[in-house]
Amino acid sequence: MYDSLTELLEKIYLGEDATIEFKRALPHRNSLADEIAAFANARGGVILIGVNDDGEIIGVELQKLDSVEKTVVEICNDWIEPTVPIFTEKLRLDEKNLLKIEIPRSFFVHKTHNGYYTRQEKTKKEMSTQQLARLFQTRSQPRKTHFDTLPVPNTYRRTLRESLYQRFITEDATEDMIEDLLLKRTLLVQEGRDIRASVAGVLMCHDTPDDYLYNNFIQAVYYSGKVKDANYQIDAKDFRGPLDQQIIDAFKFVQKHNEVSARKEIGRIDQPQYSMRAVFEAIVNAVVHRDYSKTVSKIRLFMFDDRLELYSPGALANTVTVDNLRYSQATRNELLARLLSEIRLDDDMERQVKRKHFLERRGEGVGIILNESESLSGNIPVYEVFDEELRLTIFAAKPPK
Repeated sequence: MYDSLTELLEKIYLGEDATIEFKRALPHRNSLADEIAAFANARGGVILIGVNDDGEIIGVELQKLDSVEKTVVEICNDWIEPTVPIFTEKLRLDEKNLLKIEIPRSFFVHKTHNGYYTRQEKTKKEMSTQQLARLFQTRSQPRKTHFDTLPVPNTYRRTLRESLYQRFITEDATEDMIEDLLLKRTLLVQEGRDIRASVAGVLMCHDTPDDYLYNNFIQAVYYSGKVKDANYQIDAKDFRGPLDQQIIDAFKFVQKHNEVSARKEIGRIDQPQYSMRAVFEAIVNAVVHRDYSKTVSKIRLFMFDDRLELYSPGALANTVTVDNLRYSQATRNELLARLLSEIRLDDDMERQVKRKHFLERRGEGVGIILNESESLSGNIPVYEVFDEELRLTIFAAKPPK
């Protein structure tokens, strides 16, 4: 919103309205939390820190700019429920430093310590009981609709990268046909008079999905030892590309640290710690079945000397439990599953994981994870649910004597 400096200067000149708020300096945390939540509960907007109420650009001292930005992020994470994903940008206008805080229209209803606020004209206003009821009714729709088909605020057709969406439309499509095809595939969706990228569209067809969908990446860490200890951290990576690339990158991370032992009988026999076929299935399942409406955490993959742990935000879907996981099949993100089932693996990956596409949709994934891992290590992998987060533990095979 107001992406060019010229457009932003024009808005400052015109003054505050329902979409923009000026702050001379960083206000009290409670007050700023109310302002941010109000924008998120309305149609989104921008807060400029370093601008007077009358539009005079005051600026923020350069040495304070980082501290101000950090405080704003902390307020969004700790003072508003649920967390509001924002975009901050440091700007220089009229030789003064500003902090731009862009708040997208939210999928949810947000509350601060002071209550529920919305934006009306150029001020925040506490919502009436009737307003709040209507807003909850409107924004509860993500629970009734597949979340991956919903429009993402502040996105457009150009948000989708051509090289990525071409994988899902016919090769001979003309320019005039592309938008209609993207709408039919639900990579784009209609929102009133606007066309937005869908959640699945951003996740599969944007270079860095977490630019729009907070925490939608895979964090991988390898520790030397059996506990999480920064002193024994050997390798760490964040994988932020489209989902299929995140899967490949996470797979290669495990492959890199998958120690292989050897024993000699008639010939050399290699024994890895983990079945890479099981690891692939586990990562794909984490990506396909995570709850993308939960922005407080990302998919996390931890490797230790004796095990691998994979965390995916969101409890199990529908009636699935950890006890019937092997035999049940419920897809939380149907559109994502369909898109991943259309993407071919390269020849090397196909040989390693014994499948042609990222997802085969035969309901065999959990069985492969359990059987391949137990066959290798002698221990059955363990699924557990903690605070609406699913954790899978795969135990490492011990080196042969």
